[in-house]
Amino acid sequence: MLQSPPAIPGMREDEIDTPALVIDLDAFEFNLDRMAALLAPTGVKLRAHAKTHKSPVIARLQMARGAIGQCVQKVAEAEILAWGGIPDILVSNQVVGAQKLARLCALARIAKVAVCVDHPLQVAAIEAAAEDAGIRMTVLVEIDVGAARCGVTPGPEAVALAQRIAGSKHLIFGGLQAYQGSAQHKRTVAERRTLIDVAVDASRRTVEQLRQQGLDCPIVGGAGTGTFQIESASGIYTEMQAGSYVFMDADYARNFEEGGAPVSTFRHSLFVLSTVMSAPVPSIAVLDAGHKAVAVDSGLPTVWQRPDIRYVGASDEHGKLEVGSETSAPKLGEKLRLVPGHCDPTVDRFDWYVGVRNGRVECLWPVAARGGFA
Repeated sequence: MLQSPPAIPGMREDEIDTPALVIDLDAFEFNLDRMAALLAPTGVKLRAHAKTHKSPVIARLQMARGAIGQCVQKVAEAEILAWGGIPDILVSNQVVGAQKLARLCALARIAKVAVCVDHPLQVAAIEAAAEDAGIRMTVLVEIDVGAARCGVTPGPEAVALAQRIAGSKHLIFGGLQAYQGSAQHKRTVAERRTLIDVAVDASRRTVEQLRQQGLDCPIVGGAGTGTFQIESASGIYTEMQAGSYVFMDADYARNFEEGGAPVSTFRHSLFVLSTVMSAPVPSIAVLDAGHKAVAVDSGLPTVWQRPDIRYVGASDEHGKLEVGSETSAPKLGEKLRLVPGHCDPTVDRFDWYVGVRNGRVECLWPVAARGGFA
């Protein structure tokens, strides 16, 4: 069952029912514009990752600022975006199963769709599904550039898989997927650069070996919010797949820039608005936002602009706060913004974004692609 909308346009922020997923629209639009400005001089394109926002509305706002399309991780996300009018979608993941592949091929009739592989059996299955659907599917080879998750070994093994794709009359070789996810939250620039240098080298060698076999590599895609500036300057990557930059969560904010300053490229724009539901003693307060409202896999949330208050523990429906002093104790019924530790799974807990500007609700957007369905 859909959650009831927690607000209506024109309402004051302190009237929003909680817990609620709130976007600070000024900070959000700053982030959209900032990414566009940073990538413009590089010539590298943005294919923003929709697993973060799960919203055709936000996808269109990104594309209005120059993004060429969107990435998703699941067929269901691709369906929601395609039905929402997004014309160019990459499933930056492997898709296995006849039903899922049939759904993906059906989308190719209304949008430009691509998918990743790292095994010949996946290629054969996609080929069969594309033939059955009467379409040609674009397929990228995912290479393991150091994360040790998905991906074929760079070099000859990747080239052989690309040749298999290119040799099929039902498939189109689209390029390489080369995402180094484990680099994104390394705290120093030097640590992140060390890992991405390995990814760049592996990608460059594989592109050259593809060229030697007569295969063009239209796309070399990857990068995330923590490293996109390194990949975009590499001369080998063509598409950036950053997603979290639109919201900036507490964990990304723990990264450092050159010189050791806290990262400040983007602003926090996503919050879980919560209400103080209990204040049993002056040093403790309890919010109505626990595990079911905010993800804690990348650390506990922080309390926005209240360094005197710490979120110290979550249970299903409770968030425990420790208060620095009796004079700063929040009052029963007071509303506080939380910055989630990890924005992607936090978004997945809600059906609605509440867009706020200058203390007033401006818009409601559905989190259309949320949920665990595939």
